[in-house]
This record gives sequence, C-alpha cells and structure tokens, in this order.
Amino acid sequence: MTEKTAVIALERFLPDAHRIADSLGADVISYGPEAFRAAFTGYRRIVALMSAGIAVRGIAPLLTDKWRDPAVVVVGPDLRYAVPVVGGHHGGNDLARELALLGIEPVITTATETRGKESVEGVAARSGCDVVNRDSTRMVNAAVLDADVPLYAVTGPGIVVAGPGVSLLVRKGEYVVGVGCRKGVPAADVVGAVGRALQEAGIAPDEVLVYATTVKKRGEAGLLRAVADLGGNLVFLDDEMLNAQEGPTPSRAALIGLAGVAEPSALAASKRKELVLAKQAYGSVTVAIAR
Repeated sequence: MTEKTAVIALERFLPDAHRIADSLGADVISYGPEAFRAAFTGYRRIVALMSAGIAVRGIAPLLTDKWRDPAVVVVGPDLRYAVPVVGGHHGGNDLARELALLGIEPVITTATETRGKESVEGVAARSGCDVVNRDSTRMVNAAVLDADVPLYAVTGPGIVVAGPGVSLLVRKGEYVVGVGCRKGVPAADVVGAVGRALQEAGIAPDEVLVYATTVKKRGEAGLLRAVADLGGNLVFLDDEMLNAQEGPTPSRAALIGLAGVAEPSALAASKRKELVLAKQAYGSVTVAIAR
C-alpha cells in the first residue's frame, strides 16, 4: 500500500508545490497555522516547501516518536535541495531521493547511509519486514557503523531469544494480537478465539505483525501450535514490559504478578500504542488487539 504524501507550501510557492505533488502522487496543503497538525494526522510523508526554520518550528510541538511521526523532508524555495529533517530511516531518505527526479538534490544525513551502510530499517524495508523490538535499532545501527553486523534468517519453526542488541524482523503488519490463556488450552481454542477477535475488529489475518503474550506462557504447547497454525510469529514479553503498560482492563493476571496479559502484550509490541479491540474473553482464551 502506498503511503499518503502531502506537500505543504506557502501560497507564493503553490505552483511549484503542485508540480512536486504531481510527481509524487501527493496532495497539496496551503501553509497556515494548522497545516502541519492536519498533515501529521492524515499523512505518512510530508514535503515542506519552505525555509527549514518555518518547518522545524511547525513540526516541533507535534513530534512524539520516530516510529509514529511522519517523515518530513524540507525543500528550499529555490528547489535545489531536499533535506530529511524527521524520519530519515522511516521514509524520509527515500522521499528525498524520489525528488531527485525533479532535479532536487537529496541531502542525506543519517549516519549509516553517509558511510555507505544499510540501517536496520533499510534491511526491513528491502525485505518487506518490520522491526518488532524497535528500541534495538539504535544499538544495532551504531554497531553497523563500526563493523559488518551479521544477518540471520530463521525460517522456523523455532525459538529465538534476542538480546537488546539484536533486532527482530518479521513480515510487515499493522496490528499486534495479544493473547492470554489458561494452562493446557487446546490449540483449536486459541485459533478460534483469535479468528473471532480479528473478525470483530475487521482485521484480516495477513494484517497481523505478531502475536504476543507473557514469557510465563513459553511452555504452553497449545498456544505455540495455534500461532504456528495461524502462520504467525509469537513473541514473549517479560513482566517488566507488560506491567509498564498503562490502563489495562482489570485482570485475573494479578494472581501471577501481572497487570494483565492480552491488552499489555498487544500494546507493548504495537507501533502506535493504540488499542483497537479491548480484551475479549472467548472461553479459556483472552484476546486484545492494538496497532
């Protein structure tokens, strides 16, 4: 799916903005007090045709997280340079390079690219994957600057225990399905519960990034089999990560020292930290979905 792009420009630069937009298949937004706020809501890529100072002041109050913020590329009024100022590894560099077709020179400043190296995010994009443990990318990208970092492909079935300096890449998807279950649950019960939850939320199975649960369920054979039958990837999250999530629905998981399982698992591994389906109980299985 092509990510939506907007070109924001002061009124005097609108003719050039339309030319850029035509090249990118983008929408044009006339600059005003709420232009960047509107663009951050509805677009994943933004070209700001204006001085860098105006653009930076406009986007600064809106920035939240590099995985959720749109990529922003500033193009000077003279149309000479395209400078990614936000989200270089998250679409900004690619957007700047697309503008080269109009004779606008991309100015790439991300450390890996300036050294001729490929970032974790670049590997993920090239392989049609996404990064599950996003905090790992800073450490891995820093290591890439100093040496060749090995890339391992595990086709499964298998279990991977990844430390903080290992980035886990899986097939792209928008949603994380958090799963809790009683001990000894049959695989068929988990498959049925997940299927009902996805149907209620209007989500197709191929839109799922990963399934997530507590590390306490590592030995739950029915859960492991169910996720394999669903063709998905199951990640196990530790107690600290689950208990750090805010506002889960009250849960019996308090008996095992957790604020919850399904909702905290879905939120902890999700990109936007938005719950789209609150915890639902289907017999001995609970399911929550976040994005």
